[in-house]
Amino acid sequence: MSDRGRERSEFLAESAEILETLGRDLLVLDEGRGGELDPELLNGIFRGAHSLKGLAGMFGEDRLATLAHAAEDLLDHLRLGKVEASDPVVDSLVEVVDVLQALLAEASREETTGALGSRATGLAARLRGLTQATAPAQVDLLDQLDLDPATRKVFTEYEEHRLRENLRKGMSLYRVRAEFDLSDFDVGLAKLNGQLKPLGEVISTLPSQRPGDETGIAFDLIYGTRRPERELLAALEGTPATAERLGRLEPAALAPEPPAAPVGKTPKKPRRAKGAKPLPPAPAVSNVTALPSSNGAAPARADSEASLRSLTETVRVDIRRLDSLMNAVGELLLIKGNLQRLAESAGHSSAIGPSRAWSQELTRESRALERKLEEVQEGLLGARMVPLGQVFEKLARLVRRLARDAGKELELVLSGGEVELDKLIVEELSDPLMHTIRNAIDHGIEAPEVREAQGKPRKGRISLRAVQRGNRVLLEVSDDGAGINEERVREVAVQRGLLTADEARELPTREAQNLIFTPGFSTARSISELSGRGVGLDVVKTNIASLSGLIDVHSERGNGTTFEITLPVTLAIVRALVVGAEGRTYAIPLSGVLEILSLSASEVRTVERRELLPVRGRTLPLVRLAPLFGHGPGTTGPLFALVLGLAQERIALVVDQLHGQQDIVVKPLGGRLSHIRGISGATDLGNRQTVLVLDVGALIEDSVAPEWKAEAL
Repeated sequence: MSDRGRERSEFLAESAEILETLGRDLLVLDEGRGGELDPELLNGIFRGAHSLKGLAGMFGEDRLATLAHAAEDLLDHLRLGKVEASDPVVDSLVEVVDVLQALLAEASREETTGALGSRATGLAARLRGLTQATAPAQVDLLDQLDLDPATRKVFTEYEEHRLRENLRKGMSLYRVRAEFDLSDFDVGLAKLNGQLKPLGEVISTLPSQRPGDETGIAFDLIYGTRRPERELLAALEGTPATAERLGRLEPAALAPEPPAAPVGKTPKKPRRAKGAKPLPPAPAVSNVTALPSSNGAAPARADSEASLRSLTETVRVDIRRLDSLMNAVGELLLIKGNLQRLAESAGHSSAIGPSRAWSQELTRESRALERKLEEVQEGLLGARMVPLGQVFEKLARLVRRLARDAGKELELVLSGGEVELDKLIVEELSDPLMHTIRNAIDHGIEAPEVREAQGKPRKGRISLRAVQRGNRVLLEVSDDGAGINEERVREVAVQRGLLTADEARELPTREAQNLIFTPGFSTARSISELSGRGVGLDVVKTNIASLSGLIDVHSERGNGTTFEITLPVTLAIVRALVVGAEGRTYAIPLSGVLEILSLSASEVRTVERRELLPVRGRTLPLVRLAPLFGHGPGTTGPLFALVLGLAQERIALVVDQLHGQQDIVVKPLGGRLSHIRGISGATDLGNRQTVLVLDVGALIEDSVAPEWKAEAL
């Protein structure tokens, strides 16, 4: 990659990361609308917009830079109290992130579309209009504060605003003086800030009016708090700091607060000591509330089907993981040297075979090599892992927008965002989750008035939960909406010729609900912005199956629907069971093999031409591997039944040979072979033998499904 290409790749990665943080922080701001604004959160959002503006300008992305600049101006006015955090202001800022992400996606493809450009231009104009709205003039509360003119003169505009806010809230204000040694004053100042922030707000950090001695430096921290003075003094114990309360003047003749600064005015640059800069916030997103827009109109979307996938293939890795990998690689080099020495020794040996000592040493080094390779393998897999929270945060913004467009009120509750999956799986998972939640909003959650009439809260609830279970992750997408209309599903199945009327009536509830995954199936009587076109859930199922996963649905009429998605943690390197059937060898991911049983013909039962195997009180569908892929009826010799399981489903797979376990690297199949059901890829077993890797999810799904379902899929 050229230097220019590398720089552009870094620009895209850094810009995408800034936008993800902006989106997360704006959702926190949106959730807290109507209450007190967190100044540090607001500052962090402002700095993010400022950083993105600078990056975009540096790389000539003028559309990005212009919109980010307009957002920065509005955020500056918001943090200075010149505009209020009204619904139009917060809604517009949240929309900015969507448009900026769409612009960044176009920049990554090096293309430009007029529709998106027009939307960005219109949004920037709307932001500038909101910026020009000013808060009503008030008396200047700073005139009440006993501050000498020299100190007040060096305050930035933002610091003056924070002082006024603290006075308005009735906070007690203090001047905290601290003296540090010149050699480590930044460390001491950071520690002091850390002790003060839990009790209040550090408004400004200035050089002290009473300088320190020749080897020291002193600072005055202007500090506001509601806590009793004794708690502040207790927090300062053990620090080189003292506190004195700032007095207030009698409010005799207070001058009105000066008018807000013009839109184009550049704020004064803050004068800050090293270490005095506040840290950006990192709030955790637990839930998001999406409300209809204040004016009742939904803004136009640049791309309603935009993917939630990341724009880059970058994975940020903890340096400790890389250190561990480097140590393991260093030890592998030592083992390599020892093995090379042993090989040379064997070549120069006059004996017919290796000596006993040589054999023992070779065995010892081979075991050491195996251990270190396992360590490197685990480290590399760890480096590929990313938290699901990355996808959850994007979905939260999507839910807010979709709910507003559909005129519905709902809350998205997220849990398990810390669960990690392979980066490639997370990317492929983004779109299936988006379609599933889109379906829940359109078909599941009722309108607020309907919910009230049914005795439900006006605000619907969608939950997204992730739980790790061994080598697999369970994802649940649930809602408290209307549930699946089973009768309507049966009616549509008959209309489409999937079932006869008699078959539809006799179909079990679970199988009827799973009809929604049939290609082109839709119960919607009309097409909406969200759904009704007969696409979505069948694509979800196909995408999940391509990840060796399984999706299932559970629903109760009137009480909501839950989609359960089971996925492997990684598809890169997996532990596999190598088996044989009719002389052909296959690999099966060991995470899907629950147990291995010896099988005799007398144990097999046949019901309606389907073979079944009783296993500890449960009857499992029996599948013979050889005839499954057209390799004959299967041997009559010794047989083994592999109990395969995914989620709550189980089948028994019959093979005639067990070759042992092995770590494999799964490679995708190209061309026509990539669409064969039951095969997820191929692998090299290390003896120049290439074998097929079975897809446990597809095997289970096809085996437990009725005949009509297999034909439809």
